Amino acid sequence: MALVPVILSGGSGTRLWPLSRNSLPKQLLALHGQQTMIQETVLRAQVPGASAPILLCNDSHRFLVAEQMQEVGVKPTAIVLEPVGRNTAPAAAVAALVAHEHDPEAVIALLPSDHVVSDEAAFRAALDVAIRAAEAGYIVTFGMSPTAPETGYGYIQRGAPVEAVPGAFRVNAFKEKPNADVAAEYLADGGYFWNGGMFVFKAKTMIEEIERLAPDILPPVREALNKAAHDLDFVRLDKDSFSTAPNISIDYAIMEKTNKAVLVPCSIGWNDVGAWSSLWEVRAQDEAGNVFQGDVFAHDTRDSLVLSGKTLTALVGVKDLVVIATKDAVLVADKSHSQDVKHIVDQLKAADRVERMEHTTIFRPWGSYEVVDRGENFLVNHIMIKPGGRISLHAHHHRAEHWVVVQGTAKVTCGERVSLLHENASTFIPIGEKHTLENPGREPVRLIEVQSGPYLGCDDIDRLEDYYGKP
Repeated sequence: MALVPVILSGGSGTRLWPLSRNSLPKQLLALHGQQTMIQETVLRAQVPGASAPILLCNDSHRFLVAEQMQEVGVKPTAIVLEPVGRNTAPAAAVAALVAHEHDPEAVIALLPSDHVVSDEAAFRAALDVAIRAAEAGYIVTFGMSPTAPETGYGYIQRGAPVEAVPGAFRVNAFKEKPNADVAAEYLADGGYFWNGGMFVFKAKTMIEEIERLAPDILPPVREALNKAAHDLDFVRLDKDSFSTAPNISIDYAIMEKTNKAVLVPCSIGWNDVGAWSSLWEVRAQDEAGNVFQGDVFAHDTRDSLVLSGKTLTALVGVKDLVVIATKDAVLVADKSHSQDVKHIVDQLKAADRVERMEHTTIFRPWGSYEVVDRGENFLVNHIMIKPGGRISLHAHHHRAEHWVVVQGTAKVTCGERVSLLHENASTFIPIGEKHTLENPGREPVRLIEVQSGPYLGCDDIDRLEDYYGKP
């Protein structure tokens, strides 16, 4: 038996806007510690006997996910790209089929990548119980011991003990998110646990239960895998096939129907960080109950969360606030209403505002670029090229570009001319000229780009050669 950690990296974390956005969701941010949430999840699952993880993410995050794995020295068995979101049941089917192909006896730990677990020793003890239950043919879910009458989580009712697996219990029922009175009853009862969305099962057990209880899931998933394209280090599921899979959670499709569901109760310091108030709860607070990060000055301020980045943020005579300041947006909310940030995101979507989707810094497989300023007929970017990185060979029909190197040495191709530009050197790319930029060195290259012309849209590009398998 091999334990196969399968890490789910979907979702956009809209309740944590403006820090979490579609282009850079919360699992790819370092919200709780020095490492990002997906890095913490992968490292936490590297228990003795575990194989390299399988990661499931969407196409637009693939290079960020791969780079973050490299940063912590993890080489995944596979990074599977979902062309469209189809919830956790099809994801579990993908995981089971991929793991089963490598090892018919594989045990899978299916873990969300955007949760905080502060007690890793307790997590690993619970995982050990869950593995033993999975080996016995059960499908295991972790039940988080509730610490408050929380109305934002679903609950699981504990049943009779599983005699063959001490620490595991039958599942009596899954309960939807309750109102405050019912949540208080659950807490007082002691037999109800928060549904943390973590599962452990044998690959073949999950395949058998999907075939029995949700038979419409496996055919499109199998077809998507059979037709998958292997692109660099990625497995790109076939979009037409995967799109026909039902959009359903593993709870609804399997766990509420199967007779193999068991619960492992645990107290692991779990938090799904589903709102800014949740982040305030899990971060270390000062003597006034404040969590400050970045350039923050405060007077007579209590019980507040302030993340400011490089923006000077000052607070006077307030309490219970959430203040999140990024380069292009500032959120101010009462901490008790932080769940309602999603309504602001909905308004931004209706207004077609780019701030809903992207930060001012845009990450690409070759590095990143940051919009510094823009106006009529001009746009200024700060570009960073990673060592070994290079942008596509392309041309623009409506704009010229001026590049000034401020750090490192850039290799520039403009038409038939190839040159090396050192710090303080510059070059000009005329309208219509094919060009590319690369970093041949060991340190990042940084340059300032000034675009000028009557049209500066991102779609003004004739890509002649791409080096990263852009679909």
